[in-house]
Amino acid sequence: MTTEAAAALAEIRREDDSLVAVLSGEWNLERPAPRFAQLMESALSADPPGARAARVVNVDASALSTWDSSLLIFLRQGQEYCEAHQLEFGTEGVPERIASLLALARVVPERVTDRDEPRLSPVARFGLAGIAAWDAAHVAVTFTGEVIQRGAQLLRGRVRMRWREFWVVVQSNGSGALPIVTLIALLIGVIVAFLGVVVLKRFGAGYYVSYLVGYGMLRELGALMTGIIMAGRTGAGFAAELGSMKITEEIDALSTLGISPIDHLVLPRVLGLFVMMPLLVVYADLVGIVGGMGVSLAMLDLTPTQFVHGMLTAVELSDTLLGVFKATIYGLIIGMAGCMKGLRTGSDAGAVGRSATSAVVLGITLIILANAVIDWLAALLQI
Repeated sequence: MTTEAAAALAEIRREDDSLVAVLSGEWNLERPAPRFAQLMESALSADPPGARAARVVNVDASALSTWDSSLLIFLRQGQEYCEAHQLEFGTEGVPERIASLLALARVVPERVTDRDEPRLSPVARFGLAGIAAWDAAHVAVTFTGEVIQRGAQLLRGRVRMRWREFWVVVQSNGSGALPIVTLIALLIGVIVAFLGVVVLKRFGAGYYVSYLVGYGMLRELGALMTGIIMAGRTGAGFAAELGSMKITEEIDALSTLGISPIDHLVLPRVLGLFVMMPLLVVYADLVGIVGGMGVSLAMLDLTPTQFVHGMLTAVELSDTLLGVFKATIYGLIIGMAGCMKGLRTGSDAGAVGRSATSAVVLGITLIILANAVIDWLAALLQI
């Protein structure tokens, strides 16, 4: 029985106790090809009554012209059909190239999908979350201790740091960060002054807006907003830079050469941010006060001299120094969070993005936590 589909021909004949699939013509994926199962059903239905059942199916490709993957698909269908019906599929008459491809197709294991894991109980999920938090805390404490140790050795002259990298960080977080710091600090000063004018004017105490602006910017908002800005700008940058180096195995190469990644990569970034954060906060304080003064002069019957005099009456030097102290702590937090997440970057395509995001989230969270702790301690010490 013969089935013709375009130029691809296949015929299954009976020879004694076996069947032979005779292939001929041109086999091309662009043209319809025969189906092995249909040919077998037609051949078996044409057997005379009482004929012995065939146990072997051979292939004769001597008349085959050209072929591509469509022939392999047809022969693979034959293998699967014979396996399903407990028949032997012979490939002696198949060209060597086709036989090797068939053998390769059979040895490739099927993809095994994992079974869905049973849903964990709330207690088990809580335990796993606790273990993950403990591991993350252990890694953070270990990294912080190593940075502190190498920094102490740097002060003793036992560690060589890349000062060129240090000055690059200082420049990028100095003049490079001024535009965004200026904009945010000015807007924060304007917003604080506007809220103070709206609220205090109802009680006839508009003069005290300068108290609110000076105290808020110098003690709290100047350092806090600058820290959040730098966490999103610089912390993510550190994580992305070191994460890219981790993926390209540059950090592994440094370790192989006996160069500490902490000395070579982390210390310049952390110290550069540690130096520049107080300066940025002082600048942000001045810009925020100028913005608040502008709103006060526009909405209240005040002069610049009255605004400055009222602010100096309420604000002390300790308030300014507390804000600068917060800035130094925030600089260390941002630098170490960004570098730690960058050094722990994975190896997949989205690892760098996740590291940058984690660095920003961790930096902002620790900044707010540190701000609360410092304010609590300042209240206890009456600063």
